[in-house]
Amino acid sequence: MTQTLDETGAAEAALLAVTEDAERPTLTPHVALKRIIMLVNPLSGSVGPRAAGEAEAILADYDVDASVVALEGGQFDTQIQDALSARPDALLILAGDGTAGTIASRAGPDGPLIAPLPGGTMNMLPKALYGTADWKAALRRALEEGAPQAVSGGKVDDQEFYCAAILGAPALWAPAREAVRTGKLKKAWNHARVAMRRAFSGRIRYTLDGSAVRRAEAMVFISPMISRAVDDDAGLEAAAMNTAGATEAFRLAAHALFNDWRHDPAVTTKATRRAMVRARSRIPVVIDGEPSLLGHEARITFVPEAFRALAPLPPAAGDSV
Repeated sequence: MTQTLDETGAAEAALLAVTEDAERPTLTPHVALKRIIMLVNPLSGSVGPRAAGEAEAILADYDVDASVVALEGGQFDTQIQDALSARPDALLILAGDGTAGTIASRAGPDGPLIAPLPGGTMNMLPKALYGTADWKAALRRALEEGAPQAVSGGKVDDQEFYCAAILGAPALWAPAREAVRTGKLKKAWNHARVAMRRAFSGRIRYTLDGSAVRRAEAMVFISPMISRAVDDDAGLEAAAMNTAGATEAFRLAAHALFNDWRHDPAVTTKATRRAMVRARSRIPVVIDGEPSLLGHEARITFVPEAFRALAPLPPAAGDSV
């Protein structure tokens, strides 16, 4: 039987469609992804103005209804709320740690799956979930290997965190540590000098789960997702850091920059579900990589299920501490 030109063309088109489908990367088998929204902040950290277009090109490889929204100054809240109200199967976020954390907090455990991709400076949460600082690689891992993951965390007053919160003057070591990790040694030294100048600005008082009041140079609260020392349901890992002078401060700083700080004799750790921290002056804090100042006291609480992430099983924990 002889095929007509129309029949031949139709057969070739069908074969091409089958071939294209076969070459497409496969979406994760762990959850149905039919519709996703990706929020991109082009002004954040390592994102850049071309990221939205690059994201669209990657998403086009997958059999999923996807839309990319570039966040605009002055429109953040409206755009974020519109994305949450649309109830997609997953909400992908390419932005800084602060923006990703805010969106995850607003989504909560009943909202869409959240994929916080590395688009900031420290990228603590994305590295813990995907094990990479490359947002394109993290995006593909989320789409191809992602599964619903309950992410626990904590709160400093009303601000949630999912990796770690450092309270006290040594919180100022966090920028120095990140600069060392990225090879910016001069910048690290400058941050370290600032931290040392403020290292003895005042100790803090703290209580853990209603225990007696104690003093420390700083308190670190680490989520179970990235802590090597506590189980998922045990609470936050609370680490008290104590130094008796400049020599011990330098040693502790060296451990914080280069080694496992738990091995330092000036550090003690304990699992806790609630804590109170007080100081005579305002308390420096770094919450998931974002530095700020608190008031004279702060309440820290454990949040067993803060939001649900779209992440590989188990989470990559690239930044476990």
